[in-house]
Amino acid sequence: MKNSATKSPRIVVAGAGAIGCYVGGLLAHGGMQVSFLGRARILDTLRSHGLRLSDYSGMDVSVPPDALDLHEAPAILADADLILVCVKSAATAEMADQIAAYAKPDAIIVSLQNGMGHADTLRAALPSHDIRPAMVPFNVVPKELGQFHRASSGDIVIGAGPAGIDQLMSVAGLDVSQSDEIEAVQWGKFLLNLNNAPNALSGLTLHEQLLNRPWRRLMADQMAEALHVLRAHNCTVRPTTPVPVALVPHILRLPTPLFRRVAAKMLTIDPEARTSMAHDLMAGRITEIDALQGRIIAMGREKSVKTPLCEAMLLAVKQAEQTGAKPHSPESLRS
Repeated sequence: MKNSATKSPRIVVAGAGAIGCYVGGLLAHGGMQVSFLGRARILDTLRSHGLRLSDYSGMDVSVPPDALDLHEAPAILADADLILVCVKSAATAEMADQIAAYAKPDAIIVSLQNGMGHADTLRAALPSHDIRPAMVPFNVVPKELGQFHRASSGDIVIGAGPAGIDQLMSVAGLDVSQSDEIEAVQWGKFLLNLNNAPNALSGLTLHEQLLNRPWRRLMADQMAEALHVLRAHNCTVRPTTPVPVALVPHILRLPTPLFRRVAAKMLTIDPEARTSMAHDLMAGRITEIDALQGRIIAMGREKSVKTPLCEAMLLAVKQAEQTGAKPHSPESLRS
């Protein structure tokens, strides 16, 4: 990582969506040199209104339009010392090709993406680069006029390595640490991300869903199904919450009054928060269901482990992508 007393590293956010705008915006607000690579649909709004970044605890900061470096062409990657890959799962290979075409060989690349395996996709196209997988525990809600709202708690973890990337990325409102067990940490977040689909199909906010015992029981059963698959593959899982992973399904199944007391930290979310998949369906966009439930289904088949709930979620989301989102019940998804 190039860093001198006179010039800070240039960071390029490759994928100016919700996570990219939120993380990149806080880095820019913290005084870092940040460029945003994205689509005109989002960048035009930022050109007009700037970036406003808020969170569930009351933080509310802004980056004015004239302080934002916005690009639709991938040539900006040539200036990057650090590239934060924030594109959707299906766009990872395309972004890897763009990085290979433009980026400097010593640019460090961090994948701030949902799901597993994105770092492997990047390494396959970029064998000479320092590639770091990461885990982003919180969800970010896009709002109107360039506002991005962090709706849940947690700190980013990236794969361990040289260059002090965690210290570089830690600014006001954003804490980043490193782990030499990043894959296990990612699996812990992956299990929680499996609720993206049930939440998107429920029509409820995350808070409403978590206070609804039938939905929690469905979440618990799906998580238990996925844990069975991961154990069959001998995957190590590190929890992203203080609760051991194996206990989470049991906690979710508790009666609601007891669940409220035991899982207080799980309820530290904005009352209006929904998962990114819910926002994708509402906007008519293709989701990341293949990288979540789809991966568990494929891994289950490899070990002859049945995954009926994940299959039901995938089918329902695929239908919603084609015909529009309609609220489901836990019972309809089980059947």
